[in-house]
Parts: sequence; C-alpha cells; structure tokens
Amino acid sequence: MRAVQAASKTIVLAASALVLALGSWAQSSPSSAPPSSTSPSNPPAAQPAPGTTPVGGDTPASAPSKQPAPGTTPVGGDTPATNVNPDKVVEPGSQKVNVKPGSIDDVNSVGNRDIGGRGMGNWYSTDGEIKMGKQYAMEIEKSTRFITDPVVTEYVNRIGQNIVKNSDCKVPFTIKVIDSDEINAFALPGGFFYVNSGLVLNADEEAELAGVMAHETAHVCAHHAAREMTRLNYAQIGMVPVMIFVGGWTGYGIYEGSSIAIPVAFMHFSREFEAQADYLGVQYMYRAGYDPQAFISFFEKVQALEKRKPGSVAKVFADHPQTPDRILHSQEEIARILPPRDQYTVTTSEFDDVKARLARIENKRRLTDSKNGAKPSLRRAGTSTGDSTGSSTTSTPSSTDDDKPTLHRRDDQN
Repeated sequence: MRAVQAASKTIVLAASALVLALGSWAQSSPSSAPPSSTSPSNPPAAQPAPGTTPVGGDTPASAPSKQPAPGTTPVGGDTPATNVNPDKVVEPGSQKVNVKPGSIDDVNSVGNRDIGGRGMGNWYSTDGEIKMGKQYAMEIEKSTRFITDPVVTEYVNRIGQNIVKNSDCKVPFTIKVIDSDEINAFALPGGFFYVNSGLVLNADEEAELAGVMAHETAHVCAHHAAREMTRLNYAQIGMVPVMIFVGGWTGYGIYEGSSIAIPVAFMHFSREFEAQADYLGVQYMYRAGYDPQAFISFFEKVQALEKRKPGSVAKVFADHPQTPDRILHSQEEIARILPPRDQYTVTTSEFDDVKARLARIENKRRLTDSKNGAKPSLRRAGTSTGDSTGSSTTSTPSSTDDDKPTLHRRDDQN
C-alpha cells in the first residue's frame, strides 16, 4: 500500500513538472520564430544614450576645453621649445590660470607645503638631513678658503635668508662665501649653503644673484639630495642579490662600491629635480620681491660666458644648463601662476658697493698670491772678462755667488 502511495506521488510530481515545462515553452515560442522569416538582415541600431547626439542638426559636441598645466605649452604663440627666445620679457600674470590651492603651483601657499617630504621617496628625516649635511660641510671647510670680510658676508647672508624666509624650507640656513673665481653656488642637505665670490662678481644685478640662490635653496626645500640618496639606497638593495649570488668578499666589494658616489648626489641632480628647482626657485625669488625675469637672463649669461671663456663656470654648475625647454617652462610659470605686482627689486646701490668691495679683496688676494708664489725664474750667468794679454780673470765674489759651477784643470796634472 505504501509503495503504491509513493508511486502515485512520484507520478503527480512528474506531471506537474511536465505541465510547467510546456507552459514555459508556450510563452517563449512567439518570439523564437525562424530568423529567415522574421528577423531583419541587420540588427536594429541601439538607441543612443541621452545627451550623446547633436540636437536639431547641430555639429557634434566637442570635448570641453581644459586649461593646460603650467609648463606644458608655449606662451603667447611662442615657437616650440627649440626656438625659444630667452630674452623675451614675460609679464607675471599675463596669462593667469587657476591653480589648485595648496599645490606646488600655488604661490600663496609657499611655506605651508611639504614638497618631497619623508615617505617612500625620501627615507631621511629632517634631523637626519641636517646631520648628513653637517658632516660633509665639515669636510668642505677643512680645505676651503672663505671670504671673511664682514660687509660682504653679511650682505650675501641677508640676501639668502630673505629667500629662505619666503620658501618652503623647514631648516635654518648657514650661508658662507667661498673665495673662488669660479661661478658656482651649492647647498647641502640641512641648509649648509656656499656661494662663490665669482658668482657675485659676475652678476650684474642683485636679482640675478638672488635667482641663483633661490634655485639652490629650492634643492634643499624639496629634499632633492635626500631623494637622490633614497634612490641610491634602492639601488643598493637591488645589489644585495648580486652579493649573495657572488658571495664572499667579492660580492661585498660590489655592494660597497655602489655607495661611493653618494656624496655626488649633493651636487648632481636629475633633470626632473633641476626642473623642479627652477620652478620653485622662480616662486621663491618672486616672493622675496625680486624680478623673476632675472632668473632666466642670468643662466643664459652664464652659458654664453662659459662658451666665451671656458673654465670660468664650475663644472657642477654648468652640467645642468638652462635648456630651451627649461627656459620656456620658466616663462610659462611667470606668465601663468605668478600674480602681477606693481614693482620688483632689480638691483640696489648696496649690491654695487659690495661687488666693488669684493673685487678689491680679490685683487689684493691675487697680488699676495703672486708675491708668495714660488715661481721659477731665470738668472743670467756671470761671464769672465779677458785682459789685453789674453789671460782670463774671474769675476768678483759678489758676482759669482749665483753662477753655475765650472770645471778647471788641476795644476798637478799635465
């Protein structure tokens, strides 16, 4: 009996499933006609989404115009970067664009930005950078002669401190003037800044000196040396597998040898960092009140001077010249992100006085060096004079003290 009931339940369930299947097939059969009889040869075009097609025969909608980022396109119809006119005077704010507040383009946020701060790209803290810079500053000062005149050093220090005050740097600066004819300036991590006297003497205006000092200050503010060191550290980490694979002292030597050029990171920066130092340097000298156009003109002057008088520019300073692209980007920056001002500082009478004073110090140093220098000199040898009989007489003792020794035949020899 139970078996019969179970079988009947099974039959009922199977019948129900069959009815449901037939119902679903019946509902779908009208839309599944053979494609040869009802379906078109080409499928109907999908309806466009609202707002994607022209209205009333209008021309297709063009993409919305976007303001170019500073430093990407020529200014005022300039030719491409290879034909940039470095003498062109660009007025600040002449092509003003909107910038993101607090970004590297926002001049009004200078001092409140942390550019290149500690992180994956910079392993060094501020204290670590100061300690590192102080170590190398001590090495430099052991073998360097400085200008100690208080008028010159105070003036150059005041120019630099004014720029630092209007920058993004978070460290105090120590600025010294090196007694050297080379055109050069460099800053170590932690704010140890050195300016060659040759840079001051070859600048025609105070704004030109300020522009170079602003560029070097930007390297410190953006932690470029620490970031270069971090890249070298990554390279050292990449050398560890080599050391393990080679093994022994050979592998250790390869690993140690890769760190020899670390101090060079304080002098040589990548093109990316040099361009960023240009960008920030223009902002800093502008904030300090100087004419930003002097930044471009002086670097062009330095390049021309190096061609005319090779060796007058320090190699480190000349390794990263103001290429046409960098000149163009500086012109764009001046035109687009610097607000216009009524007046700028170009030069001062104090600059002329300090420059003349420094020239006198340099001339005096050259005279002192020439007197103390052990340079070779020629002396005329004493000559013997003959009498009327043909016998020779020797010179007086006073005239023969410096003569060369001569050989004579001994009297006891035939």
